[in-house]
Amino acid sequence: MSRKRKIPKKIFLSDAKYKSGLILKLMNLIMYDGKKTIAEKIIYSALDKLQSKTKEEPIQIFNTAINNIKPTIEVRSRRVGGATYQIPTEVKQKRSQALAIRWLIEASKKRKDKIMSDKICSELLDAYQGKGSAIKKKEDTHRMAESNKAFAHFRW
Repeated sequence: MSRKRKIPKKIFLSDAKYKSGLILKLMNLIMYDGKKTIAEKIIYSALDKLQSKTKEEPIQIFNTAINNIKPTIEVRSRRVGGATYQIPTEVKQKRSQALAIRWLIEASKKRKDKIMSDKICSELLDAYQGKGSAIKKKEDTHRMAESNKAFAHFRW
């Protein structure tokens, strides 16, 4: 840990269309080689397709999908007496949000569709309905934490 001063947290702005910081984070993670306009087109077209499919506000669907993906518990490795244990710990709000966005992008990239906006739209719709690869990743993480609950006393 640094002895000098506390590092200020990054303040993310919001995107132009929906005024959401979460969508801007998604854009920044999708962005490749600094091409932000392409990332914007991908995200906005995905949200427009989402709106045409469900006839609801896309920002509400997006927020609900991200909340469905967010993990509450994860396992962390801890070395105790020569053995490594997987210890379940609670996830902070910021980390759970980052994990949810990362899992959403990973699951979208693995889909079979050709266009990235279609992939993101499909994954968001699945996450909104409580199914899909990103939700499965969250459930696997929770299951792992549940099975290692016996080692929770090693947390400090």
